[in-house]
Amino acid sequence: AKLAADVELLSGNAQSAFSRMIALVRVTQGEERQAAREHLVSLFELVGNQDPDVIAARTQLANALF
Repeated sequence: AKLAADVELLSGNAQSAFSRMIALVRVTQGEERQAAREHLVSLFELVGNQDPDVIAARTQLANALF
């Protein structure tokens, strides 16, 4: 899933990449969940924290975590 998200991001489809990683966060636990969250945050940083897709995905991530 991480590689697929990377490819989507590089292809200009950040929203799809974020959705893929948020779905992974929802279905994993423990270290795997933490790794997925960290990877997603690194994708956010690549795109830029002010990007509207990043802002929306951060909210979705928070909902997935809590």
